[in-house]
Amino acid sequence: MTFSPATGVRTDWKPDDKWLLGIVLAVVNFWLFAQTLLNVIPGIQGQLGVERTLANLAVSITSLFSGIFIVVAGGAADRIGRVKTLYLGIYLSIVGSLLIALTPENLGALTSAMLLGGRVIQGLSAACIMPSTMALVKTYYDGRDRQRALSYWSIGSWGGSGFTALFGGLMASSPLGWRSIFWISIVLSVVALFLVKGTPESRGEPDPETAGERFDWSGLAFFIVTLVAINVYISQGPNIGWFGFTGLALVAVSVLAGLVFLQIETRRRKPFVNLSLFRNMTFSGATLSNFLLNGAAGTLIVSLGLVQVAAGMSSLQSGLLTLGYLIAILATIRVGERLLQRFGPKKPMVWGSIITGAGVLMTSLTFLRIEEYIVLNVVGFTLFGVGLGFYATPSTDAALSNVPDAQVGAASGIYKMASSLGNAIGVAISAALYVAGQAVDPELIRSWGLFIGRQDNVALRFGGTIGLLFNVLMVVVAIASIILTVPAQRRKEEEEAEREEVAPPAFGN
Repeated sequence: MTFSPATGVRTDWKPDDKWLLGIVLAVVNFWLFAQTLLNVIPGIQGQLGVERTLANLAVSITSLFSGIFIVVAGGAADRIGRVKTLYLGIYLSIVGSLLIALTPENLGALTSAMLLGGRVIQGLSAACIMPSTMALVKTYYDGRDRQRALSYWSIGSWGGSGFTALFGGLMASSPLGWRSIFWISIVLSVVALFLVKGTPESRGEPDPETAGERFDWSGLAFFIVTLVAINVYISQGPNIGWFGFTGLALVAVSVLAGLVFLQIETRRRKPFVNLSLFRNMTFSGATLSNFLLNGAAGTLIVSLGLVQVAAGMSSLQSGLLTLGYLIAILATIRVGERLLQRFGPKKPMVWGSIITGAGVLMTSLTFLRIEEYIVLNVVGFTLFGVGLGFYATPSTDAALSNVPDAQVGAASGIYKMASSLGNAIGVAISAALYVAGQAVDPELIRSWGLFIGRQDNVALRFGGTIGLLFNVLMVVVAIASIILTVPAQRRKEEEEAEREEVAPPAFGN
């Protein structure tokens, strides 16, 4: 038995496919089960007796809290242990799912508290699981084995998000009901605990320059205020008024808290968010584009909600529209890995983003007849999945490959913070624009002559167009960020490794 004296890592221990499956299941529990509300919430909102704006907040608040605390958990994983942090995340997943599964109907504040409380705990769970699993993968795999492991990690993350609408709709429409989603989540969390049992502990090497520094509680506090204020403003805007006193006060609080946060972080020796990591342009480009492409998740809540209301589809029927997304992303994630090995990260990241943007653009064509729109939705979601499959592994590898080992937990946390915050903010803005667009005078919309077919729901369809085009904008900015920041050439060590190594084995061998 051999240990690294600095980190206590067992250098003779090698993970097997059973262990990797446990990691994938841990990751899936957030991206699959927690995100099912994107499709399920329109159908259960009335059943639970909650307002639409609170329902939208319940959708986005999980990713928000994941994004807020994921850097804290990443840094804690480096210090107290990545395995301990992973276990904590899985336990929190069980508690959060239990609260949602037991949420009562039409009990006012109690219903809201349990629903939102369970969603917050699920966010904290993801904050622990995402950086700790990424750090463990980097610790115990090297070279192509790491790229292969990251591909399967991405299947848990991106693939889970691809299956979420279909799975959620299937369970919500089954005799088991929507609550069964979260009971299944609990069962798989227990399985994940069993599969990763016995993993040797791993920590980051301590930084002697910041030893003894207290945790940056002030930075964390202002970060929370910044994000919670802006998220409440976005999600509750229709109720509080976009330009009313309360709304403008929330914007002011968010801006001022954000400025104070940046000032604190640039002055501390050991900040809550290590902004120095962004000096690495490859890390910056991968992280920013990751934020923006995850923001395009707003496509799901708008498009699926639109067909449920405008066409009377059930959550299962709308979920079936995303079947091509699921198949495509699972089929192309390892293609993205091969493209990374051949071309480096930039080209597959750009290609994937362009394909994703084309798919989202198709879903925004709500002026067509519903039959035509459904066909475009199927094609659009399939392209969405192909694009993300190309993008996922190259982006993750680009973000982490140049980060020092002592900072891999914090860097993983920032990268996944971008995922979660992008998802939360993208969903919140898309849903808000969807609602706001419906307030436009239908007569004015009809006078444009753009919307064909039924004319009684043009305001609803116009709102969908506005919410979906915002996601197209997110993808366009992501493409620009990749082009400007990610280097085109491959790293020398990758080229040398390719000449020396054989092709990676298939999963299960």
